[in-house]
Amino acid sequence: MHQMYIDILIDAIIEQFETEEKFYTEYLQTSKENWENWKKGRINLTSEEMQKIKNLFSDYEWMLTQKILRQTILFPEKRNIAVSEYKRLKTLIAKKWLQSGSGIAELIPSKGNHEEMEQAFIDLKVTVSYDEWGFDDIVTFRLPATLQGQLEGSKVELLDWVNENLMGTYVGE
Repeated sequence: MHQMYIDILIDAIIEQFETEEKFYTEYLQTSKENWENWKKGRINLTSEEMQKIKNLFSDYEWMLTQKILRQTILFPEKRNIAVSEYKRLKTLIAKKWLQSGSGIAELIPSKGNHEEMEQAFIDLKVTVSYDEWGFDDIVTFRLPATLQGQLEGSKVELLDWVNENLMGTYVGE
């Protein structure tokens, strides 16, 4: 189970920081040796470092990772697909929330300049609000900034794009 957790975590790190090195040096502020030893289960990170790792995920995404890990215990054949299963389920959940009308999609524009746009990313955030501060359920997707033109416009166009293209773009299916 530990390796599936690490695999999902590394995928989130690469998605958000581009490299593990950038993550553990700039964000986690630990050495390569500590990082590698933790990944191998040899040492524990501090509670502050573990909180930073958890903060890579929304509360809902964190809960989903725990469900995926539990599934890999119950169904060992899912161990090789834990990362793709996590990403696939995130997209299915977002689509269900949006189709039911309970979810709200929000496009967070790229902060990069025009020349960096080819390398930049945009974030798509889908939220279910319960009108209680701090209890919203959120799933996020980092997508190539080159898609921003397709996603801007009306709410209906964004919903259509999510329904038709999110799975293929985010999961790669």
